[in-house]
Amino acid sequence: MGFFRFIFSKTFLIQLFIAGILVVVLTFITLQWLDYSTNQDQRIEVPDLAKMNLELVEDRLDELDLNYEILDSANFNPDYPRYSVIDQVPAPGKFVKEDRKIYLTLNPSGYRKVQIPDDLIRKTRRQVEPTLRSLGFEIGEITYKPDIAEDAVLELRHEGKLVKPGSELMKTSTIDLVLGDGSGRYGQEELDSLETETENEVDEF
Repeated sequence: MGFFRFIFSKTFLIQLFIAGILVVVLTFITLQWLDYSTNQDQRIEVPDLAKMNLELVEDRLDELDLNYEILDSANFNPDYPRYSVIDQVPAPGKFVKEDRKIYLTLNPSGYRKVQIPDDLIRKTRRQVEPTLRSLGFEIGEITYKPDIAEDAVLELRHEGKLVKPGSELMKTSTIDLVLGDGSGRYGQEELDSLETETENEVDEF
């Protein structure tokens, strides 16, 4: 009976009421802190940064309390200014929270250089042209010179200069092809080379 008398006593009821108020207050404070710490009500729309340079990007993101990080450079795209944003994550129009990082991919300063394969000379035009195009080069002027092999690639030239196998040219460069005409004759350069080789052999003998 003493236990039931204590439960229904004025002192116990007052303590129970105070405990209930403390629970409500603590719950309210906890929820407010969680809401503040996680910024659940904050939504910042990600701007479109395409074609902006880093100076403009920094100013724009500072206004929105956002940060950025450069991921990498993509293959050069002539439709975008050099060193401008070519891609971003998250995408424009997405909603993020304050201090979120926007990851950027930049357009490089130009096309990268590509190495000329070592095994193109004396191959046929039908073999060489697809190889060069697959590497990103353009095929320019086609000329012929006396040679025993018809349509065999004798020289590669760029802007009038001889391109040696293993050298590097900027991607999208135009390469001119010098082919054999199949006449069975050698040009003056080949004849001079053969004469030099013959003279060397005689001298050695």
